[in-house]
Amino acid sequence: MKRIFLFLLTNFAIVAVLSISLRLLGVDSYLTANGLDLSSLLVFAFVMGFGGSFISLAISKWSAKRMTGAEVIETPRSEAERWLVDTVRRQADAAGIGMPEVAIYDAPEPNAFATGMSRDSALVAVSTGLLRSMTRDEVEAVLAHEVSHVANGDMVTLALVQGVVNTFVFFFARIFGYFVDRVILKNEEGQGVGYWVASIAAELVLGVLAMIIVQWVSRQREFRADAGAAALAGREKMVNALRRLGGAEPAPLPEQMAAFGISGKNGGGFAALFMSHPSLEDRIAALQAARG
Repeated sequence: MKRIFLFLLTNFAIVAVLSISLRLLGVDSYLTANGLDLSSLLVFAFVMGFGGSFISLAISKWSAKRMTGAEVIETPRSEAERWLVDTVRRQADAAGIGMPEVAIYDAPEPNAFATGMSRDSALVAVSTGLLRSMTRDEVEAVLAHEVSHVANGDMVTLALVQGVVNTFVFFFARIFGYFVDRVILKNEEGQGVGYWVASIAAELVLGVLAMIIVQWVSRQREFRADAGAAALAGREKMVNALRRLGGAEPAPLPEQMAAFGISGKNGGGFAALFMSHPSLEDRIAALQAARG
C-alpha cells in the first residue's frame, strides 16, 4: 500500500509541476478560435513528454529507496556488506564511473537494480533474497551487470527514448482528436466531446506502439549490460548467475524501476514485445555466442 501511495503521489506531483510550467510558458491553450496552434501544441507535447520522463529520472534514487525500502550501506556492519561495497568500488573503477551508492532491500526473491541520473551519481541495490540464494561469484556478476547499466548511461538513454515517444504520442493524439472533432463531426465551437474521446483513444493506441519501442530499447540494454558484466566479472560467472535466476521467481519491482532490474517477467509470442528483458535463455545464448 505504501508503494502504491508513493507512486501515485510522485506522479501527481510531476503532473502538477508540468501543468504549472505550461501555464507559465503560455502554451497550455493550443486550441484557439482560429484552429489548432501547432507550435503551442508541439511545445506542450515536448514539455509533457520529456518533462515527466526527466523529472522521474531526477528523483529516481530518492523514489527507488522509498518504494523498495532499500538501505544504503554508509558504514559496512558485516563482512558481507564490506565485500559488497568493495566489489562495487572495484567494478566502478574498472568501468570508469563514480562510486555508486550501494544498498540492500528486503525481498525474499532474487533481484537487483541500478538507477540514478548520471554515471557518477548512481545507486546499485540488491535484494536479501539474491544474497541468500547466490554464490559470491554469481552476486559479483549481478553487481557487474548493474554497474554496466550505469557505465552505459542506460538510465538516461531510456529517459530520452521515453521522452521522444511520449512527445509524439501527445502531439499526434491531439491532432487526431482535432481532426475528428472539426472535420468529421463538424463541431465549430470549442472542444467537443469528439475531441476528447478521439484524443484519448489515439493516446491509448499510440501509447501501445510507444511501449513496444521503449521495451525493445530496454531489451537491447540488457544484452549490452550482460556483455559489460562478462568483461568486468567473467563470462562464466555471468552465465551461471543467469542460470541461477532461471530457477527462481524474480522479486517484483515498482513499474517505473522494472526495466532496471537484473531479471524481469518472461513472455512469448506477442507478449514478448512488451517485455523489458529478453528471456534468460536468449541472454545466455548471446553470451555464449560472443565467446565464440
